[in-house]
Amino acid sequence: MKNLLSAADLSRDEIGQILDTAAEMHDVQRREVKKLPALRGRTVVNLFFEDSTRTRSSFEIAGKWLSADVINVSAKGSSVSKGESLRDTALTIAAMGVDGMVIRHHASGAPHQVAQWVDAAIVNAGDGTHEHPTQALLDAYTMQQRLGDLEGKHVAIVGDLTHSRVVRSNLLLLKTLGAQVTLVAPPTLMPSGIVEWAKADGFTLSQDFDAVLPTVDAVMMLRVQKERMTGGYFPTPREYTVHYGLTRDRLKLLPDHAVICHPGPMNRGLEIAADAADEARSSILDQVSAGVAVRMSVLYYLLGGAA
Repeated sequence: MKNLLSAADLSRDEIGQILDTAAEMHDVQRREVKKLPALRGRTVVNLFFEDSTRTRSSFEIAGKWLSADVINVSAKGSSVSKGESLRDTALTIAAMGVDGMVIRHHASGAPHQVAQWVDAAIVNAGDGTHEHPTQALLDAYTMQQRLGDLEGKHVAIVGDLTHSRVVRSNLLLLKTLGAQVTLVAPPTLMPSGIVEWAKADGFTLSQDFDAVLPTVDAVMMLRVQKERMTGGYFPTPREYTVHYGLTRDRLKLLPDHAVICHPGPMNRGLEIAADAADEARSSILDQVSAGVAVRMSVLYYLLGGAA
């Protein structure tokens, strides 16, 4: 595996290998000394053109715990703020002899483009509204820890589908793992062409959250991305919560074994109530913990010569 640009790049066996290795990497977090020598002598640059807390921090921790040299570069404070192009920035960093780049960019397809310009391994850490493959991997890992094999399991992904890169990667990955997926959202937050995509890839669509909830093994709530919204996608925040929020009352509809997920950051009180975020079935903090382990596994496979 040279790069990780899309969840579609991964076969079922490759996903299994990454998640199995992630389980081993997860044990490192419980050690007093959190360090492995696997990537000693390797250099990884985290190149982030958008704000991030969880993804950027977890990639940095992952690289350091594998003994790689990790450098963080953000658009603010770099030559990008002076007008340098993405191509020149990528080529400049590659010319320094780095082994890998972890890229988050506001433009869909940016990491794919960089992969054509440089020889370093490229990891897509989120590109526009397109994809976020390591998020899908850590989501699958978290669900597997609670539910076991995801073959035949029913996962509902609920909320702002139009602006979410998480939903696309999860659809691709969960299909490969054999899960059944239902997307739930108001019509205004259903992406263009979603009906044809659903027919082609075998997932289902619904606007009735209450009808779907009792049938799921896992429910993933998506953040309402206000910063990407330029129009009226729903009348009021209250209206959205009433119809599509995971509220205290809706918890009663959720099966006892079901898992609650959220890729973060959360809008508490909008798409998810505090009761839901903090209750026993919530795996939201488990997702954060899994993020480090999964990204350690991805960096190991790309840079450690394991695959």
